[in-house]
Amino acid sequence: MACPTPVAWQTDAAICRGQSQVGAVIPGQSPAAHAQQFRSDLLPPEVCSLLNPAAIYANNEISLRDVEVYGFDYDYTLAQYADALHPEIFSAARDILIDHYKYPEGIRKYDYNPSFAIRGLHYDIQKSLLMKIDAFHYVQLGTAYRGLQPVPDEEVIDLYGGTQHIPLYQMSGFYGKGPSIKQFMDIFSLPEMALLSCVVDHFLGHGLEFDQAHLYKDVTDAIRDVHVKGLMYQWIERDMEKYILRGDETFAVLSRLVAHGKQLFLITNSPFSFVDKGMRHMVGPDWRQLFDVVIVQADKPSFFTDRRKPFRKLDEKGSLHWDRITRLEKGKIYRQGNLFDFLRLTEWRGPRVLYFGDHLYSDLADLMLRHGWRTGAIIPELEREIRIINTEQYMHSLTWQQALTGLLERMQTYQDAESQQVLAAWMKERQELRYITKALFNAQFGSIFRTFHNPTYFSRRLVRFSDLYMASLSCLLNYRVDFTFYPRRTPLQHEAPLWMDQLCTGCMKTPFLGDMAHIR
Repeated sequence: MACPTPVAWQTDAAICRGQSQVGAVIPGQSPAAHAQQFRSDLLPPEVCSLLNPAAIYANNEISLRDVEVYGFDYDYTLAQYADALHPEIFSAARDILIDHYKYPEGIRKYDYNPSFAIRGLHYDIQKSLLMKIDAFHYVQLGTAYRGLQPVPDEEVIDLYGGTQHIPLYQMSGFYGKGPSIKQFMDIFSLPEMALLSCVVDHFLGHGLEFDQAHLYKDVTDAIRDVHVKGLMYQWIERDMEKYILRGDETFAVLSRLVAHGKQLFLITNSPFSFVDKGMRHMVGPDWRQLFDVVIVQADKPSFFTDRRKPFRKLDEKGSLHWDRITRLEKGKIYRQGNLFDFLRLTEWRGPRVLYFGDHLYSDLADLMLRHGWRTGAIIPELEREIRIINTEQYMHSLTWQQALTGLLERMQTYQDAESQQVLAAWMKERQELRYITKALFNAQFGSIFRTFHNPTYFSRRLVRFSDLYMASLSCLLNYRVDFTFYPRRTPLQHEAPLWMDQLCTGCMKTPFLGDMAHIR
């Protein structure tokens, strides 16, 4: 195809200005009204109501007809927790730092800010830098923070040797922990990131010298103490109505699967007494009759890789038995163990097993890559992000960005002064729109799924380690138990978007609650 001629340049620029084809100028119309009309003309009808927050999204084709065994994590999978839990964790860990680790009393003035951090961020320990990284290991400029203050883009680039790129050897390892950079992957890490940023902010603001590695370890240990000492368990047990969400829907999911002849199991790192109270609240006193195997304090992810830890049976009071485990019985409770003995005793192998969890590394990675199980990721943030994507503001902003990007790509061959001036104006507007779109999700870090246009590192792991992903387990209620999930065929860069599900931005592949209510 020949390069655009000057006539084509004028045509494309006119389209951008709304002078031909789309959004033609109406006599007497103000520039602002015309710009709004042009943006509206770019949007397909009903485009803002296409995505359903309660849908299940597929990375890989999977038929539930082939799934015979369903497995579940407990925290943030069977039990969804309210955000009110995060300030409790933050405050308790902050006080532990001050009272037990002897950190400055001034840190107590900080309160939890729920809108500061998002899941999936990376923290460079030696640089005290919290940042968002894309699927290609590039830091998204404008999303690097030291303490509570943004770090200028120029400084970020200088810190990494004149580039935004983080080399592979410095990045997070298989479980999100690199030699000097950690990725925060679970929902419990939100108060940890907030506290880490507040402590760094205090030290920097008061000119106090500190060792970055010591500070990071102390904050991490304080957060761990909240869990190890059982503080979080106590808060939830005292007020389950406040902290546990969608319990009735969890009961509906489990009952429905059992009614259709599916076998169920639970593998969690939480202790039995805590799980038992929560399941009694959500399901009832006979909850264990729904599960063929229940394993607590499993110590994931080492449960999936370490063959040395045997299963031990627990009685109703939580006391350990000493007898050797030769079979896993329904209604009984088991502690620790390992996946290899689990597979040997149950013979539940391969793609007929579907396991759900919220942590991409600790719950899903080994099961998919090493053992061939099908996996489902629970991503509570998905519901909010889809509601934002469905807004007219987001759709107009994104569509205009794409239009500008297309014009920039086509018009960059024109080197005359007027053309360069127009291109510079378009680039400036495109960059402004990017920051506006980012702020719709989170003012500091944007969406957990995308940088400006690339997928985030979190998204890359999500696609790699999960066949399905959804906002909550209750999304299963919107589908038949023999439903087949088909991922949309996303065109590669050299392919044309010729498929209906691409042209319609997912309208052919995304179910709606209203249309599927009869399946419940």
